[in-house]
Amino acid sequence: MLTLAIETATKVCSAALCRDGEIIAAYDVNTGMTHSEGLLPQLEQLLQRTGVQKNEIDLLAVSMGPGSFTGLRIGLATAEAMAYSWQCCLHGVDTLEALAYNIQLEGIVLSPVLDAQKGNYYQALFQWQDGRLTKLAATEVVSKEQLLERIAVYGTLALLLGECSRLDGQELPGWLRLAPQNLRMPKASSVALAALDSFDAEADRKIFGLEPYYIRRSEAEELWEKRQKELSASEK
Repeated sequence: MLTLAIETATKVCSAALCRDGEIIAAYDVNTGMTHSEGLLPQLEQLLQRTGVQKNEIDLLAVSMGPGSFTGLRIGLATAEAMAYSWQCCLHGVDTLEALAYNIQLEGIVLSPVLDAQKGNYYQALFQWQDGRLTKLAATEVVSKEQLLERIAVYGTLALLLGECSRLDGQELPGWLRLAPQNLRMPKASSVALAALDSFDAEADRKIFGLEPYYIRRSEAEELWEKRQKELSASEK
């Protein structure tokens, strides 16, 4: 199965091609370019450099969040448009789960985290067991203290990956390490591998109707609600 994957949940813009579990090409850009500017040129270059034709793609895999509200919308809209045009399957992947595919190492707890703003993190916990990824704890919005507490209960070596640069240089428990920089951030190649492991030939024929995993409301929505409450109060 030939899979084209898209990752736009963070500032990293990433695209990858995977054939039957083998990554044949990947394009990761982390230079601050907006995804609306960079994603389509990356996809075009990826196909040109590999010689893959659009009608050869069997599956489009896209990162669904949590993450940047704008980035997720750009990635999903692009994937839906291509899946409709090329008449191929479409599969959404949890961004934190895809991050855990960056490090397929058994015997440790993996703690992917993404910035949830206001000093908080999106966090989920995973572990590789007998070659399969197991979710230990569901995604939650947590403070740094809660983040550490959720990992500590497992009493084993753990790795932090994702948007954890704020924790770099801080004093961390001896059982916790930061993942290497080259394995830390979201990658479309990992999105592709995660999609293949949970691919459903029937369900993934449905192209439209996927919803990003926002987890919380956007800051714009929260500000709008605050203004509405202030206006209502002033009118009384």
